[in-house]
Amino acid sequence: MPRPRERQNTVFMCQECGHESPRWMGFCPAPGCRSPLPLKEVSEPAARNGARAWLEPAGAPVQELASLSLQDQRRVELASGEVNRVLGGGLVPGSVVLLAGEPGVGKSTLLLQIAQWISSRGQKVLYVSGEESPHQIKLRSDRLGFGGQGVFLLAETDVDQLLQQMEEQQPALAIVDSIQTLYTSEVPSGPGSVVQVRECGLRLMRWAKGRNVPVLIAGHVTKDGALAGPRVLEHMVDVVMYLEGEDLNTYRILRNGKNRFGSTTEIGVFEMGSRGLAEVDDPSRVLLAQRHEDAVGAALAPVMEGTRPLLLEVQALTAPTQLPAPRRVANGVDYNRLLMLAAVASRRAGLDLGGQDIIVSVAGGFRVSEPAADLAVVLALASSLYNRPLGPGLAALGEVGLTGELRSVPQMERRLAECSRLGLTRCVLPQQAAGRKLDQPPALALSFARTLRQAVREALGPPQRGRNAWQAGAEDEDDLGGQN
Repeated sequence: MPRPRERQNTVFMCQECGHESPRWMGFCPAPGCRSPLPLKEVSEPAARNGARAWLEPAGAPVQELASLSLQDQRRVELASGEVNRVLGGGLVPGSVVLLAGEPGVGKSTLLLQIAQWISSRGQKVLYVSGEESPHQIKLRSDRLGFGGQGVFLLAETDVDQLLQQMEEQQPALAIVDSIQTLYTSEVPSGPGSVVQVRECGLRLMRWAKGRNVPVLIAGHVTKDGALAGPRVLEHMVDVVMYLEGEDLNTYRILRNGKNRFGSTTEIGVFEMGSRGLAEVDDPSRVLLAQRHEDAVGAALAPVMEGTRPLLLEVQALTAPTQLPAPRRVANGVDYNRLLMLAAVASRRAGLDLGGQDIIVSVAGGFRVSEPAADLAVVLALASSLYNRPLGPGLAALGEVGLTGELRSVPQMERRLAECSRLGLTRCVLPQQAAGRKLDQPPALALSFARTLRQAVREALGPPQRGRNAWQAGAEDEDDLGGQN
């Protein structure tokens, strides 16, 4: 009598977050997931009763937390201080790091440079590529001036074969480029699918934790900048880094999306050259070297990126429009934040922005996420609207509220010290900062403003009658919520 075929179990999985459901429910019911894609029917991976021994450490003992020592878990410091800053001090043994970025931004170049730094210490590096041949990687290595000693290449996409080679080679660092090309024959779907990405990522993580070897994984991003594949992959790895950069800009920014071993607010700044990514030690000075002192529509904002203060230039352009709905374009600042600042500036500071197209950009391809740059954005809009440059050597710092008040921001002294170090002579601050005992740099004059209207007056100078009289008829109206 023929043996009946085993029934293959299927589940319905969200293509964004990886949530599984035993029956079809339409769209993903997981809290916080707003995926517009319906659940997809996939086959469950085959049972792992005969799983390979190298997937998990055999007989892992139960240990008391107090008995553990960190002496054997020292970080591996790389030759780049910028990469070490983003990682929190270096690579942690047994960690899994996911590096994401758009095509051509320099992910493979950075991974090969990291391999070069590790191999220069006499340690073995296994570089696994599922997208390029070994000769293509050799071409990049020659362009970087790296002979390739100590770096062993493997062109493989089967994760089981890959893990066998990793077990035999026992490298000090493993690099996988990229996770979307890997697959396992135990899952019937193709490479890059939700199940394949999750299963391959899980096996790499188990091997890294069991062998105490760091693993670097390259990942693709979607057209809107999000990491491709299920969100469960981001939950499994220890560090998620994004390499960002404009197409026509040589600067690259390494930003943290997740870090179990350090801060997620640190960034690293690099410049792409013929020899790969070169770190920029003083990005503020590099960016200000190209700045024009009397530029109209430009304001300087000292922002904090982790523990590092950066002095960024916020540029704004306003132009009259005949369209019923003026355009709002934001590059480097949050779009909704720009809408809010434009509304507050129009209503509370008297800036006539209702019939103006507004374009705001942060120079150098940087992105500002903290509200400390609110005042600089509004002052740049006022400078462009009335075609008057801000005072020379002026910086602006403060959060703007909906009632037009200025609010203080943390780490004032570090921001002011950065302004003084780069030769600025004046800074506009919220009035609340006047009550603090700030360690004021001697060469930096401070101007305090309670409202947004006062800050515009401090930055642009005394009001002028006629075309540029933005405060005409309301020069003495400094109460919050005052109307023009």
